[in-house]
Amino acid sequence: MAANLPRRIIKETQRLVSEPDPGISATPSDDNLRYFNVMIAGPTGSPFEGGVFKLELFLTEEYPMAPPKVRFLTRIYHPNIDRLGRICLDILKEKWSPALQIRTVLLSIQGLLSAPNPDDPLANDVADHWKKDEAGAITTAKAWTNKFAMV
Repeated sequence: MAANLPRRIIKETQRLVSEPDPGISATPSDDNLRYFNVMIAGPTGSPFEGGVFKLELFLTEEYPMAPPKVRFLTRIYHPNIDRLGRICLDILKEKWSPALQIRTVLLSIQGLLSAPNPDDPLANDVADHWKKDEAGAITTAKAWTNKFAMV
C-alpha cells in the first residue's frame, strides 16, 4: 500500500507519528494512508480548553500542489468553523503553498482555536454572536466543548 504513496507523504506521516506536536495527534488510517484521523486538544486558556476535537484530514492526489481537505468531526462553536465542520483558514485555500506540510496545517488549526477570528467568518451567526457578545459566545463555546468534546 505505501509503495504507491509519494515519498513526501511517507516522510511527513513518519514524522507526524514519531514527533507529535503537543496537543495534536494524526494517525493514518490502516486502509487508506492518505486519510488521517486527527485529534486536537483545546488549547489552554481558550474556550475549547479541556476538549478533544476529532478531525479528518485527507490528502488528495494533487497533494502537495493542493492543500489537504480537513474538517472537524466534533461539533464546535467557532466563527471560523461551520456546522459541517469546514474550516475557514487561508492556508487551506488561496494561501496554500507546497512548502507547507500536514503539521503546519494542524498547528494552524490549533492556533485558530486559540484565536477565533469573527472578522473572517464561515459561521456568520456564531461570528455575529462573538462580535456582539464575546463573553456570551465564549460561554456557549465552553458549553459546546463540555457537551461534544469531552473524552
